[in-house]
Amino acid sequence: MSEEPEVLIRIEGAVGRITLNRPKALHALTTNMCRLITDALTTWVDNPIVKLVLLDHAGERGFCAGGDIRMLADSGAKDGAEAREFFHTEYRLNHLLFHYPKHIIAVMDGVTMGGGVGLSRPCRFRIATERTTFAMPETGIGLFPDVGGGWYLPRMPDHIGLWLALTGARIKAADCELLGVATDYIESKDIERFKAGVIAEPAAMETLLTEMEADPGRPAVAQHQDEINRIFGQDSVEAIVAELERADTDWSREQLKVLATKSPQTLKVAFRQLKLGGQAKSFAENMAMEYRIGARVVQRHDFLEGVRAVIVEKDNAPRWDPPTLEGVTEAMLDEIFAPLPSAEEWTPLP
Repeated sequence: MSEEPEVLIRIEGAVGRITLNRPKALHALTTNMCRLITDALTTWVDNPIVKLVLLDHAGERGFCAGGDIRMLADSGAKDGAEAREFFHTEYRLNHLLFHYPKHIIAVMDGVTMGGGVGLSRPCRFRIATERTTFAMPETGIGLFPDVGGGWYLPRMPDHIGLWLALTGARIKAADCELLGVATDYIESKDIERFKAGVIAEPAAMETLLTEMEADPGRPAVAQHQDEINRIFGQDSVEAIVAELERADTDWSREQLKVLATKSPQTLKVAFRQLKLGGQAKSFAENMAMEYRIGARVVQRHDFLEGVRAVIVEKDNAPRWDPPTLEGVTEAMLDEIFAPLPSAEEWTPLP
C-alpha cells in the first residue's frame, strides 16, 4: 500500500514548491520531513530555474503544529539518540533557511507553533491569515522554545518574546505583524489566488502582496504592551512572578494562573536561553546552544512527565520535579546548558 509522501516537492514554472503533507498530524515535523526539505533547498540553491521558493501545507487545518513530540518522548525514555538526531537535522534546516540566498515565502494559514515557527520565521516573506495562530507552547510540556526561539524571541520589542516563551500565549495575525512574526496579511479566501499568481509570475510577487494585503485589525497584545514590558523586564523568573503578584490586575492574575501550570525547570531554562540567545553573535551560535539544551531536556523527568500529562493521558496534571521555581538551582541549569563533547556538538550544514 503506497503511503502519501510527508512532503510534496516539485518545481512549478520558476517556483520551487514545498508542501507539508501530514494533515492528520497537523503537519508535525519528522526527521524525514526535515531531511526532504533540506535536500530540496540545497538542490535548488544552484538551480537557475528556481527563482523563489513557496512553502505551504496541504489541507485546511494549519501550517505546522510543531515537531513529532511522541517520538521525542519515546526516544527520551530510552537513550535519546533518535531525539538528538531529530534536533540536529531540524536545527540544520532552520539554519539553512536563515541563510538561504533565494527568497522564500511561507504561508502560515492556520496553526503555526513550535517547529512550524522554526520553518516560517527565517523566510523572507511570512504571510498570515485570519486563521493564523502563533505560539511557542513548549514550557507546558517541559520542553523549551527552540528552533531559533532563543534568537527571535529576545529581539521582539518590550519583552513580549519572553512573555510568549514563558506563558505559551497564543497570538493572532495582527499581533504577528506587530512583532515581525508575519510580514504580510492576506485573507484565507485569497491565498490560492496569491499562490497561483506567484507561480505564474514570480517577479510580480511583491506587487501581488501589495494588491492583496488586507487589514488584520488591532493587535490585541498592544493593550498590555506596557504591562508586559514592565513585568517581564525583571532579572529572574521569580522576580517576574513577584511583579505579577504585586500588579494584581485581571491580566496579571491570569498570567500567574498560566505560569503555575508550567514546568518550573523549563521556565528557568527558557529565561536563560533567551538571555544568552539575545547576546548571541550569530544564529549558528544560538542553535548550538539550543541543541545542547534539547539533547539533555528530552531525557529529563519534566519532559517525559509533561508529554504523559498533556499529550498521552491528557489528565493535564503533570507532577513537575522540582515542583517549585526555588527548587530549580543554577547548578541544574549549568548542567543543561554545558557544552557537549566536541564530537557531539551541533554544527551547521557543511
